[in-house]
Amino acid sequence: MKKFYFKRIQLVFGLLFFSLAGISQNNYSVSQIPHQVYTANASTLNTDDDMNSPVIPLSFGFDFFGNVYDQAVVSTNGAIDFRLDQANLASPWNLANVGALPTANFTIKNAILGCFHDMVNTQGAGQITYSVIGAAPYRKFVIIFNNQPLFSCNTLSSTFQVVLYETFNFIDVQIVNKPTGCTWNGGKAIVGIVNESGLGAVTPPGRNTGDWGAVQEGWRFKRPFDSNIYNYTKCDDDSDGIVAFNLAVAQNDINAANPSSVLFYQTLADAQNNVNPIGGTTYNNSSAFEQSIYAFDNGIIYEVKLRVVDCANDFDLDTVATSSEDLNGDGNLANDDTDNDGIPNFVDNDDDGDIVLTQYEYVFGKGTTAYLDTDNDTVLNYLDDDDDGDGVLTMNEDYNGNFNPSDDDTNTNSIPDYLEQGVALGISSFALENGISIYPNPASDMISIENTTGKAINELSIYSVNGQLIKAFNTAKSVQNLSISDLQTGIYFVKIRLEDKVINTKLIKK
Repeated sequence: MKKFYFKRIQLVFGLLFFSLAGISQNNYSVSQIPHQVYTANASTLNTDDDMNSPVIPLSFGFDFFGNVYDQAVVSTNGAIDFRLDQANLASPWNLANVGALPTANFTIKNAILGCFHDMVNTQGAGQITYSVIGAAPYRKFVIIFNNQPLFSCNTLSSTFQVVLYETFNFIDVQIVNKPTGCTWNGGKAIVGIVNESGLGAVTPPGRNTGDWGAVQEGWRFKRPFDSNIYNYTKCDDDSDGIVAFNLAVAQNDINAANPSSVLFYQTLADAQNNVNPIGGTTYNNSSAFEQSIYAFDNGIIYEVKLRVVDCANDFDLDTVATSSEDLNGDGNLANDDTDNDGIPNFVDNDDDGDIVLTQYEYVFGKGTTAYLDTDNDTVLNYLDDDDDGDGVLTMNEDYNGNFNPSDDDTNTNSIPDYLEQGVALGISSFALENGISIYPNPASDMISIENTTGKAINELSIYSVNGQLIKAFNTAKSVQNLSISDLQTGIYFVKIRLEDKVINTKLIKK
């Protein structure tokens, strides 16, 4: 099913007329995303122990908690700090006595904690590098911490990346490998974001001030999209940044029931005063590449962002030509959003939201010139969230719980389960790891935790998708029934701490 980027929400017009900053700047959420790492020609940073880098240019403006920055400072302990006065100074490292975020006592403020823990690379085992990849206005600033030894445990090392997105202001943390078992500093590490006071912070489930390990794990931090902004993005036809926009497309998206009621204005003041409307439905932008005009409909004003991009660029690096991502053929790249996640397909590297990257799904079928459509339903795999047509969503065929369906092959026939209709286990009862099981999943009222490892479960907690602790349970070594009847329908994360490891998995409440 095709879904569209813009969703109209009725708001009362009056009070302040119109706000370009209508979204709370602290209203971040965090969600798990497919694991993806970037390679690029990169600049190298000094890796002295417990040090901040010089000021580094981002090459674009990045909005973080409502403030826009085009520079940052990088800590050798895994943080990206927007306090530029910390450049070339010592970086904090001590987490042993620091409580969970948010807290005003946290040692770093106004920062992204990519994977913040005490690391030291004075022997040159790895590198810290940064690069800008892609094309404006959808570039990415990437910091790569590669093979950074843990202090006092230098046989263990961490590799991870932090990615900042131009225009969307997303923050991705991609952990290639973060080991556990180092006793120094209590073994603590944190993934998250923290504001200037320390009292505004978001962390993924199980990644807030603990001794945890992770392999091939991705997280995304973002704020909700502003419903008063309509995005209209077109391919440039002659490289001058000026094209003809068909405003009828915007009218239909804003008010499909009565498109002609939507009027357009050159300025916000004209829209507020309902004077000098733009005549006709064809509009050539007067400012090359990017310009805003304003739409008025039923007492609501929308900022209409007109963008012109070079479609020779593959902005999401997913191998699908940008011009081919206008699925509905209306000329607006920004209103095609197959998985309805708010990210248009042309800048989304997982178009169907099935946690398999588009670049692995948008391929030719074996022995044919047709693109891959495993279940022959005429929906190509990269746009299909049930690739084998077995009634189980591809994302729910992640039976080993590592957020990657591509490595699940429960019948060992070399075909991933999400591509094989004869395998439809869902996530109802699968051993998470060596004797730990949660069932049923999805569940409506009760779940059972079965532990046959012989080791005690020290902690079992349920978190919301934005990292908030919802429930915590006492546990036992064998099957224990736990009530979840008070949870709202949705997706949750379950954190299980054994004596020597932490296991995280998702839980679906029906």
